[in-house]
Amino acid sequence: MFETHASDRYHLRLHRARSVVLTDEELVEVRAAQRTFEGAYVRTALSQFSFALVVLKIFTSEFYSIGALFAIYGAGVLFASLFRRQQGNKQFFSELGEDGLNRKRFRTSGNVVVVLTALSVAAYACLLGLTIKLGD
Repeated sequence: MFETHASDRYHLRLHRARSVVLTDEELVEVRAAQRTFEGAYVRTALSQFSFALVVLKIFTSEFYSIGALFAIYGAGVLFASLFRRQQGNKQFFSELGEDGLNRKRFRTSGNVVVVLTALSVAAYACLLGLTIKLGD
């Protein structure tokens, strides 16, 4: 999953990833991708942590499990954002193949979407179960 010395394998305009100097247009692209993907995931995780804190501080102890559920969900979204960042850092670079040819490296965020969907469905199912349990 995480590669060692990946900055030596990925190239942009024949420069290694760690020594490349980006043009203004490329900087705009990188910043837009970071704002869109990384920022959205981190903001979602922070909002889940904030809501968990509100539930844990304001409500009585019978709601602690719901607050803990939102904290765990926020941690899951944060880990998904770290994975998306790791994938997104490589999307602007080309990879030097075994045959010596440069190949454009691009991956969609499909894996992250599947993980977040599964995480959300599991969290909503747990929330429904905890809400029903409150009525007993």
